[in-house]
Formats: sequence, C-alpha cells, structure tokens
Amino acid sequence: MELTLLFRGLLIGFSIAAPVGPIGVLCIRRTLSEGRAAGLLSGLGAATADAIYGCIAGFGLTVIANFLLAQQAWFSLAGGAFLCYLGVKTWQAQPAQSPALVAESSKPGDGLSTGRRMRSWLGLYASTFVLTLTNPLTILSFVAIFAGLGLAEAKRDIASAGILVMGVFGGSALWWLLLSSSINLLREKFNPQRLQWVNRLSGVIIAGFGLLALWKAFF
Repeated sequence: MELTLLFRGLLIGFSIAAPVGPIGVLCIRRTLSEGRAAGLLSGLGAATADAIYGCIAGFGLTVIANFLLAQQAWFSLAGGAFLCYLGVKTWQAQPAQSPALVAESSKPGDGLSTGRRMRSWLGLYASTFVLTLTNPLTILSFVAIFAGLGLAEAKRDIASAGILVMGVFGGSALWWLLLSSSINLLREKFNPQRLQWVNRLSGVIIAGFGLLALWKAFF
C-alpha cells in the first residue's frame, strides 16, 4: 500500500512539474549559463513549493486552500511583478565568456566567497520557490488529480498522506533533475553570443508570463 501511494505521488509530482512554464524557462536558462547545479537548485525550489501544495491537498487542509484561492488576485499581482523583474534582469544578464570550459562539477557561485556563494545558491532556490507559491491554482490541480486517482481518503490517514506528499516532491525533483541534466549536455554548443540570445529570449518569455499574470490580477 505504501509503495503504491509513493509511486502515485511520484507520478503526480512529475506530471505537474513537467509542463514548461516560467520556472522551466528559468531552469533551462540557468543551466545553460551557470551549469547543472544551478538549474537543479532552481527546480528544487519549485519542487518544495509543489510539496507544500500537495501537503495542503493531501491532508485535506481546505481552510488554507480556500484562503489561498480567495487571495488569487494578490498572488497573481505579486508573482507577475516578480516575473517581470526577473525577465528584465535575465534580458540584461551578461553571459559567461567561456561557458563550455566550466567543469561538469562546477557549482553556482564558483569564484565567490563562501558567504556570497551560499547567498547565490539560496537565491536560485528561493526565487523559484516563491514563484511557484504565488500560483495557488496549483492546489486545484492536486485536488483534481487526487480525486481522479481515488486518493481523497488519504487525507484521513496522516501516514498515507505523508507518503503521498513525499512522492510528489520526489516526482517533481526527478523532472528537474532530468531537465537540468539533459540541458547541461548542450552547454558546450553555446558560445557567449548564443548565450546572449538565450538570455534575451528567456527574458522576453519570462516577462510575458509576468504580464499575463498581471492581466489576470486586474481582469
């Protein structure tokens, strides 16, 4: 029973993380510019937020879910503004001069002091964590999937719900690991000029998602 719940959680987390949106664009761009670790850290921030929303749905915390959905406009406003900011910063970002020379084991923040490196890692993780949390409609996705798979009764059993949420996190993290690893294989094909275009295209797409969120917040 536990293994079945864990497997279902993995499928749920993977399926919710897989559609490419602003987080996926950020993960791809950061992997190309800074390496696999940067892309994976970005993905793990989103996976953590997915696990939180999965926890709200899995444990039947309807009061919290209803509150978040009631504040949807404010979340869209905050998330949209943050996406627009990230879009502009991504457009303006200067690519590394020799990205192909960065070793496979390179880490985000290399060349920085320990404190600044930790802040760099935390920034990569926190940005996607916050962006994913500003989309409370994700709760509806979890609720719909749980109901469709007949998992609604899991909310009555703390242990079962906990296993399900662990699976959700694992499935989401697996997607980001696969994405960052596969994109990392293409890094050597991108010189600074191509990375500049990646930054600009990513910036436009991310800002576009931000403008869409702002439009939803006001209309």
